[in-house]
Amino acid sequence: MKKLLFGLILTLVAGGLMSWQWEKIQLNTIHKADVISCMDNETLQAYQIEASTPKFAALHIAPIKVNPADLLGKMISYDAADGKQANAYFIPAKKKTKKWLIVIQEWWGLNDHIKLEADKYFSTLGDVNVIAVDMYDGKVAATPDSAMKLMRGADMKRMTAIIQATINHAGADASIYSVGWCFGGMWSLQTAILAGPQAKGSVMYYGRPETNMEKLKTIQCDIIGFFGNQDQAPSPTMVNDFENNMKLAGKNLSVNRYEANHGFANPSNPSFNPTATADAFAKAIAFLKAH
Repeated sequence: MKKLLFGLILTLVAGGLMSWQWEKIQLNTIHKADVISCMDNETLQAYQIEASTPKFAALHIAPIKVNPADLLGKMISYDAADGKQANAYFIPAKKKTKKWLIVIQEWWGLNDHIKLEADKYFSTLGDVNVIAVDMYDGKVAATPDSAMKLMRGADMKRMTAIIQATINHAGADASIYSVGWCFGGMWSLQTAILAGPQAKGSVMYYGRPETNMEKLKTIQCDIIGFFGNQDQAPSPTMVNDFENNMKLAGKNLSVNRYEANHGFANPSNPSFNPTATADAFAKAIAFLKAH
């Protein structure tokens, strides 16, 4: 009986020690919202990692310095949900309109080249408010090395807040269109996702495609994309997958391919292709006017 009682006591003590030790090594609970947030940012984080490498930087050279005599717009600020101000280069339509074109920078930042592109779209389209967002909060890179540093330090949540703030600034009844190059091409597609039913058309120049099918299914507008067959960021395979995923999601995507490399639409890029650039711009304008 004593042996049985002693054995029972040992069992209870051992069980208590094991329970105490188990509690010590438990990891923090993983919440569903955290998992969803991670999935939502997967494409953005993948781009951030890729664009922070010397290999990606080698696709670019320092942008040409532009000193425009008379830009059409001016810088403005407005509130963002994260408590900070968002900034943008804004060209208001000559007549009041609910149409807004969000122009999104390359990885360099909101430089004069992007402002000139905003002017170009404004002058060609006419009846539209054009707003080129400042995704780096005032910082602009002049060399590939400095652009890499900006990208490494980029806060994708902050950038999401900037895009959402711009949509909110346009108003709940605004029709949202977007255009962007490379980094901005990726964000042009993300803008269409964030804008929901307000999105009316998205133009992406060689931007990283979204791979999350659940996010693609939420798109409520047509998308047009321009890509280089010699590009590896994104590669032709990635573009093919994007086409297939959009079809599976039941969405309208028009893909235009050129025998060109990354950044073919930027005059400062070593792969600048004026023929492809002119063709893509004409198709982008036709797309926006049709929508």
